[in-house]
Amino acid sequence: METDERYMRRALELASRGDGYVSPNPMVGAVIVAPDGRIIGEGYHRRWGEAHAEVNAVNSVSPVDQGLIPKSTIYVTLEPCSHYGKTPPCAELLIRSGFHRVVVGAVDPFEKVAGRGIRMLTDAGIEVVSGVMAEESRRLNCRFFTAHTLQRPYVLLKWACSRDGFMDVKRGEGNMPARFSTPVGQVMVHKLRSQYDAILAGPGTLVADNPSLDNRLWWGRSPRAVILNPHGSLPPDLKVLGRDDNIIYNESTGIEDMLSDLYRCGITSLMVEGGAKTLNRFIDSGIWDLARVEVAPWDLAERGCVSSPSIPSGYLSSSCALVSNRVDIYSNNPLKLNYI
Repeated sequence: METDERYMRRALELASRGDGYVSPNPMVGAVIVAPDGRIIGEGYHRRWGEAHAEVNAVNSVSPVDQGLIPKSTIYVTLEPCSHYGKTPPCAELLIRSGFHRVVVGAVDPFEKVAGRGIRMLTDAGIEVVSGVMAEESRRLNCRFFTAHTLQRPYVLLKWACSRDGFMDVKRGEGNMPARFSTPVGQVMVHKLRSQYDAILAGPGTLVADNPSLDNRLWWGRSPRAVILNPHGSLPPDLKVLGRDDNIIYNESTGIEDMLSDLYRCGITSLMVEGGAKTLNRFIDSGIWDLARVEVAPWDLAERGCVSSPSIPSGYLSSSCALVSNRVDIYSNNPLKLNYI
């Protein structure tokens, strides 16, 4: 088992390289180990719609080592798929390749797989060991597992505030909006955006800040914008309205109904960067998984007029320093899956 964990840890390391590129698919890594313990093939799912980890691992085996595949073990962080999607079933590939042993991290929660891949392998006479570093695999793919277990997107709440708990100064009196993030913090937020399928902002934030809601400071694809538009009253010249992939809801739409609809649209993860009103709606509903709060080391004092949301007591999970600011992480995932 110790040997299996060693190779599975390498597969997990490879899988993490797909973060921000493969969603709504999961991050998956694969490692092929010859009988003498030598790694003869590696691969990971690089981009949505392209070859899966198992395919890349098999294709990476050099011609001189091809004959070793039937005697080798392949380590896969997630159960090989058993259905036709953008690519053929990986379970069929492993059977055709002749592997005698497959070690699986976690069982895939997606309804079209959910144990079928493992059954295909065992029915073909292949030895299958599952559950090796399963918790680590689930945590790595917390967004994927949450979505397909609860039939709603994984929800991240994000905001920045002053040390004394304010999100902004009073507008309309010549005041510029308060800025709390450091340059490094801004880049990290854009990295976060690249890891999520969609990003939501309320009408107050859209009108006051006119954000683009993209990840221009980080590579990878930008999340789709989810816009709360009260009765179609948003100004038509907002930057985000120039995008052609927006998802628009009336502001009165219930949180549960909205998340269920987003899941049906293929959205498995949602980042909420709205104002206090929008963030508090999610907090009050209890339907959120992770909150990331960047706290600046200074006060707004009497100039502050918009109080930041308040996370109920008992949720503080961890904190870290980001240059001069502090980042507090709060967890509310019912499956206890958060990848921080």
